[in-house]
Amino acid sequence: MPKFKEGERVRVVDRETTAEDRAAHRYYPHMAGLTGTVQNVYETGELAVKVDPDMLLKVARDVHETAVDRMRAKFLSAVSEEQKKQLTKEELEFGANYVILVRTADLERIAD
Repeated sequence: MPKFKEGERVRVVDRETTAEDRAAHRYYPHMAGLTGTVQNVYETGELAVKVDPDMLLKVARDVHETAVDRMRAKFLSAVSEEQKKQLTKEELEFGANYVILVRTADLERIAD
């Protein structure tokens, strides 16, 4: 089993989804080909991968953008006007990472 380190660039391999994958919610066809950066390595043989935003399919990108908009709205509704004045434009318009949990066996290294 290949060892990966945080910060490495990886791609999710394209393979057939098995019944075990479906039962454990481990691998989905829409993950195939996604590239990103390893964010965390777990002893269970799984890795958290921050997916490159431009790699997302339109449906996933739309869902992600909707979720980010909702997070921003919820945050802004909980912050007073005085606190909002102290935040920068970047802080007010924060983004969110799209991270997937992937088994080591379903990843391959890629060059930057």
